[in-house]
Amino acid sequence: MVERRRAERLDQPREVRRVQLPRFDPEAFGRWSEAIARGMGTAHFIVYMTVVITTWFIWNTLAPAHLRFDPYTFTFLTLMLSLQASYAAPLILLAQNRQADRDRLALEEDRRRATAQKADTEYLAREIAALRHAMGEVATRDFLRSELARLAEELDDAAQRRLRLQQRDAGWPAGGAGLDEPRDESDTGPASEGRPRPGSR
Repeated sequence: MVERRRAERLDQPREVRRVQLPRFDPEAFGRWSEAIARGMGTAHFIVYMTVVITTWFIWNTLAPAHLRFDPYTFTFLTLMLSLQASYAAPLILLAQNRQADRDRLALEEDRRRATAQKADTEYLAREIAALRHAMGEVATRDFLRSELARLAEELDDAAQRRLRLQQRDAGWPAGGAGLDEPRDESDTGPASEGRPRPGSR
């Protein structure tokens, strides 16, 4: 009586009574259901089932009466086929649900990979565009050749102008005759002051 009063106290929570169901491994049961569904979906199962049902019909129709365990109307056979159908449908649905879960995971993985590949492709496209933009500012071989040729022409022109200035200062003819010949030392002496310089009139 005292224990009952203690159990009915209002200041203590009441323990919830739950029905203890048998525990099982869902993954193992799922693999088992997939194996059954995979086996039922083959031609071997249809052939074996046809052979068993045909043998059942022949035995319970042509066998002696005292050996027939399921006479005409085949009630037991109907019960067995109903049980098979009632268990086969949930097993097939369970296998389909597991396959749908795997397909969803594979689709998500494919979507993730496609997103990553798209990001990589966009990154590579930006890098290629940056490289093309940078290569547009880099001097090419033809550009360097043309610039070097132009620079060589400018140097030749400058050298010719400098040479003409030196000729004019030295008093040589403008045509450049006698540039390679040494000047006569007598022309630079005091005696040559009265003589005209080469090229002068």
